[in-house]
Amino acid sequence: MWLKIVIVVLFIALVISLFSGLFFLIQDRGTTMRTWQSLKVRLIIAALLMSFLFYGVFTGKLGSKAPWDQRHLDSGETSQQTP
Repeated sequence: MWLKIVIVVLFIALVISLFSGLFFLIQDRGTTMRTWQSLKVRLIIAALLMSFLFYGVFTGKLGSKAPWDQRHLDSGETSQQTP
């Protein structure tokens, strides 16, 4: 459960960083380094988000319930049928 909370918080921080970079770009018009600093923060947050997603998928804490996902098919219900 904690993993999902961390992922949501990182995603929200990523969106906030995106809009702060847009604000700095419009406000400063390239005269300061705040836009680049916002980009650095956004890249760090994106790397953290991807690492937590990979960790969750590879450890099995995050998964998919999609009907085409092979892990969730019943063991007797495969697409190969014997005549």
